[in-house]
Amino acid sequence: MRRLPILALLIACIIGPSSPARAEPGRHWQTAPAENGWTDEIAKAVTAFAATHHPTALAVIRDDHIIASAGDLSRRVNVASVRKSLLSALYGIAVGEGKISLGDSLEKLGIDDTSPALTAAEKQADIRDLLMARSGVYHPAAYETADIRNKRPARGSHPHGTFWFYNNWDFNVLGTIYRQAGGEDIFTSFEKRIARPIGMEDFSARDGRYVLSPQSRHPAYPFRMSARDLARFGLLFLNQGRWNGRQIVPADWVRRSTAAYSPVPKRKSAYGYLWWSLPSENWGEGAAMAAGYGGQFLAYIPTKRLVMVQTIDPAQNPAGIHMKDFMVLMQQIATAAP
Repeated sequence: MRRLPILALLIACIIGPSSPARAEPGRHWQTAPAENGWTDEIAKAVTAFAATHHPTALAVIRDDHIIASAGDLSRRVNVASVRKSLLSALYGIAVGEGKISLGDSLEKLGIDDTSPALTAAEKQADIRDLLMARSGVYHPAAYETADIRNKRPARGSHPHGTFWFYNNWDFNVLGTIYRQAGGEDIFTSFEKRIARPIGMEDFSARDGRYVLSPQSRHPAYPFRMSARDLARFGLLFLNQGRWNGRQIVPADWVRRSTAAYSPVPKRKSAYGYLWWSLPSENWGEGAAMAAGYGGQFLAYIPTKRLVMVQTIDPAQNPAGIHMKDFMVLMQQIATAAP
């Protein structure tokens, strides 16, 4: 019998049993072959959903293969608030490099806004508060929906860190802080640090833009992205920030950013650092979602090795797709997958 080299044997003893293989797609996604009927069941569910709800693109991924899809996976659309989870990944990299400290306050960073300017108390909010949407700063913001404007609390009504409110002011200011601290444009940085390393096929820095409002000096930063590129981003997080053996986003940040800090019963989820954390009792440990207005969704379920992506072009489907309908499909697919 052939003996293992002594060095290899020692390494095997030290690291123990190997972890499950975590495959990533190559230059292009491949379609998985039928496997014991469960892939057919998922394909039928996706086809039926697409026929009823009309997404621009819909894809179910397991590891490095597309299990089922519908629509145009290469069509780039404005992914709305999914932009926040994309920025969160950049924050994880910047924090890991020591360029950003989550405990820095708005006062220390020199952050203010148009009249009425921030109060001394508001300036005590720190970056961590903003990531959790708990800044307590309820200044008008660019790119916010009528629903957010109508529900925005009064200025000074909640001290920083004490109250969760889905607040575009927090999210936009995080964009400003990232550009100041890292000295990089958000979209150029995303292309260089994430899109290229994980092989996104469609995204470039030209697919981002800044949107200003006369009410605030901090612009929003919407991204246009294809479903197949968004799926790669989801797989990156499912694999704890690793891609082909390279740590793109720190694994600790993946865990921290998708943790459940602020329960939101209405959504049956919780908010992390610009991500929605899905309850483990329903989805298993580590499941998370990025969600955008009108039906832009990216979700991953580590216990099933699944990534799901849906995009909507408002020109094709002005009504969009409600989250509850997408979640029903997610449940069907998670149940069918072994």
